[in-house]
Amino acid sequence: MTFVYPAIFTPKEDGSGYTAEFLDLEDCRAEGPDLEDAVENAREAAYNWICVELEEGGELPPQTHQEDVEVLPGSIIKQIMVRVKLLPDND
Repeated sequence: MTFVYPAIFTPKEDGSGYTAEFLDLEDCRAEGPDLEDAVENAREAAYNWICVELEEGGELPPQTHQEDVEVLPGSIIKQIMVRVKLLPDND
């Protein structure tokens, strides 16, 4: 399955990279020394968050539409796509 969630990337105040925060995935955050690494780290964080939620039988939250998000000056919003293979239970 493919999941897409928006993440807001904000430059760190000290200029040492970016932090990323997902609006819809509670407490799902990432960071990186540059935007490219922050996006990749955010993708991995979202993948892990989604996998744990699915394993625990939880429901995934609906995606916030990018147009509904207010972004502070200097921040960037990106849609992060995550692919998760759903395998049958082997128990």
